[in-house]
Amino acid sequence: MKRPTQKDVARLAGVSRSTVSFVIRGQPDQNIPIAAETRQKVLDAIAALGYEPDLRAQTLRRGTSRTIGVLFPTLNNPHFVHVLSGIQSEATASGYEIHLSRNSLTPEEEQISLSDLVRNQVDGFILLTHFKLLPKPMLKQILNLGQPVVQITTSGSEFDHVLNSYAAGTKALMEHLFELGHKRIGFVYGVAHELQGLDRLLTYQQSLEDAGLRKDETLVQYCGLALEDGYRATHNLLSRPDRPTALLVVSDVLAIAAIRAAADLGLSIPGDVSIASFDDIPFSSYTVPRLTTVSAFPEQNGRDAVRLLLKRLDNPDRPVERIIAHTELKIRESTGPVS
Repeated sequence: MKRPTQKDVARLAGVSRSTVSFVIRGQPDQNIPIAAETRQKVLDAIAALGYEPDLRAQTLRRGTSRTIGVLFPTLNNPHFVHVLSGIQSEATASGYEIHLSRNSLTPEEEQISLSDLVRNQVDGFILLTHFKLLPKPMLKQILNLGQPVVQITTSGSEFDHVLNSYAAGTKALMEHLFELGHKRIGFVYGVAHELQGLDRLLTYQQSLEDAGLRKDETLVQYCGLALEDGYRATHNLLSRPDRPTALLVVSDVLAIAAIRAAADLGLSIPGDVSIASFDDIPFSSYTVPRLTTVSAFPEQNGRDAVRLLLKRLDNPDRPVERIIAHTELKIRESTGPVS
């Protein structure tokens, strides 16, 4: 069957095509008020015909899709869900939609994700990952599109970006542990790529050095992103005869696994070992004990990224802008004095 058009809707409703267009957009011309009865006739005709707007045709007419492509690493960590929530809220408030595509781990899936974004003719990109983590062919294709790019990243960028670094938060967390008397501090470092948590690892190492404490590389347990990975890394650290008195865990998600590992070893928190982490996901306030963590306010990061992108769309030649995300140490029950 022939796909119904706005002309078909107009004919059935007994109105002009421009009236149909105004009703569909939800923004009638101020000089052409549309009566509620007329609007209802158009809506009834749309329903009767099963009319759906041709988004590709609208994009060609406007020269813009009003859509933002978002490339994200994973939804397994609630932190990224909250970043996406901020992006969605700000985009919707500005009259834009978002199109999500996952930055996966295989070249084949990467290409499918990028092709999907290109096919949907997005106006610009928000990348929740470091450029160095993107496969070169994928990065080249993004840049060749000539669309604005905004990053939410833990390091600098040649493009507009939200600098979401945990360096200051890690320093505050280490100072908190030092004040509690901790000198032997381990680190559960569960990331897909070392760059993803380097802001925390380097600050952890520098803080130990500044405090005059001997650096022990064996106290850093590298592991994967899964809960089981975090559990095993924590179990390894806390099973040592010279176990650390405190642990930094690279994310709240893995800290939940670390709490379980400590409990299975018969250790109390924070009596036997203090545990602290990063992200301040909602679960961190409901663990037993409640987690001491560093928040980077992910929803605000998402909102700021959309604002940067819209400013770039309005003024392509403006200087590169960087927004530095605020971090805050939230001290709860999982950290305490050395016993």
